[in-house]
Amino acid sequence: MREKIAIIIGAGPAGLTAAYELLTKSEDIKPIILETEDFVGGISRTATYKGYRMDIGGHRFFSKDERVTKLWTDMLPVQGEPAMDDALLQREKPLQDGGPDPEQTDEVMLVRDRVSRIIYNRKFFDYPISLKARTFINMGFFATMKAGFGYIGSCLHKREETNLENFYINRFGKPLYSMFFEDYTEKLWGVHPRDIAADWGAQRVKGLSVSKAIKNALCKPFRKKGKEVETSLIEQFIYPKKGPGQLYEKMADEIVRLGGEIHFGESVQKLGIKEGKVATVYALNADGEEKAYEADYCISSMAIKDLIEAIGEEGAGDEVYRIATNLPYRDFMTVGLLLSDLKVKNKTKMKTLGNIVPDCWIYVQDRDVRLGRIQIFNNWSPYMVENPEQNVWVGLEYFCTEGDGMWTSPDETFIKNAVDELVKVGVIDSPEKVLDSTLIRVKKAYPAYFGTYAEFDKVKEYLNGIENLFCVGRNGQHRYNNMDHSMATAMAACEEIIKGGTDKTAVWSVNTEKSYHETKTESK
Repeated sequence: MREKIAIIIGAGPAGLTAAYELLTKSEDIKPIILETEDFVGGISRTATYKGYRMDIGGHRFFSKDERVTKLWTDMLPVQGEPAMDDALLQREKPLQDGGPDPEQTDEVMLVRDRVSRIIYNRKFFDYPISLKARTFINMGFFATMKAGFGYIGSCLHKREETNLENFYINRFGKPLYSMFFEDYTEKLWGVHPRDIAADWGAQRVKGLSVSKAIKNALCKPFRKKGKEVETSLIEQFIYPKKGPGQLYEKMADEIVRLGGEIHFGESVQKLGIKEGKVATVYALNADGEEKAYEADYCISSMAIKDLIEAIGEEGAGDEVYRIATNLPYRDFMTVGLLLSDLKVKNKTKMKTLGNIVPDCWIYVQDRDVRLGRIQIFNNWSPYMVENPEQNVWVGLEYFCTEGDGMWTSPDETFIKNAVDELVKVGVIDSPEKVLDSTLIRVKKAYPAYFGTYAEFDKVKEYLNGIENLFCVGRNGQHRYNNMDHSMATAMAACEEIIKGGTDKTAVWSVNTEKSYHETKTESK
């Protein structure tokens, strides 16, 4: 009989992982998840439209933390037989002995090829930047020379990394930074990289640089199979047959089966703090009725801004309340387009259904469009698309701020403008190629690293002082974590809770140490 209650706020990757960990590794703690939406997975969910499935943001399942990988593959085993597109194209993939057949079951992880490129000046460049001949041909002689001298200059003179711009320039030189990072970063965050803390680069691209690209190019022919490489340089990853949300839906089913609870449509409004602990969590349900949950532990993946508002200014104090409630976020819009074909041609050696370009996603660096990134769902999984041999199902990603002109634009107007931009960058040749469309808005997709973020440590210190409160996940820590990082924060929190501790150090240390990215964490 479970005697203690852990209230978990949010049913995204972190919240679900916390519940699953408590159910499988403790005997006396019952998790109760409170989720505002009517779905699980958070921004890692899979949206559906007329049978087509959309990965909101694009999620590669790859981790150097073996605990996370094991959890993924326990839920959905890696394929043991070829997927539909691999079989048709006779593409070889590493298969798991005894693994499931994707043609016979949905509960399976596919092995997918990682291809991400940049469109710049209507030409394709590898991402991360490679040293292939095509890179220099597309750049042109003078731009290549300028980039080379710029990189040499960055090696001789290192800038103080007081902002994201200097972080990039130190690793790539100013010309390459201007070509491949500056405009996209400003699209993403809505402010110039010089006004963004370098912390974002330290978390997302600290393993990337021109020197890394050179090392990778030289070592690749001699690298032994299974040799560790930077996360952003991996060539294959696993992926649920029906998109990332499929995995989190399976986790949710397991949590309920094991005795946990998930309450949908319940929005946390207030935290009752007594004697330095969360005593009660108050939520409003879909009917506007307040429900109170007594808590022995509280694991929060809700946005820090909302969490502090729920605690209140009187409880948190004027300074902490001011910093937290002014933390910036970037929101997200995806236009789903069903296309008859693409204008851009596959000039790679990679085989694809319909011979479309092989990219999972394409970064749009051209500064004359607002479009940030293009996902091609056919290449994530052919099972997310109806008739993938004939149609192309894409997602056009835009970064915005809730309430701005983009966010409030009527759906039809926004979709029309998005289609026009897709024509402009040369991906399709006319709007007539669009067979159907939809639009999805996502709030607080990206915690931002400017504004009051500079004072965030004061908020973190206050939250760590609440003995039984553990902050996990991307928004729960106001940190641009990947899925595996978010799940690892939940694992660290549960490990501390189960042993009866209150130390939050391990929870906040995920995705901060260089060793986390460059070495594997062994399963315990």
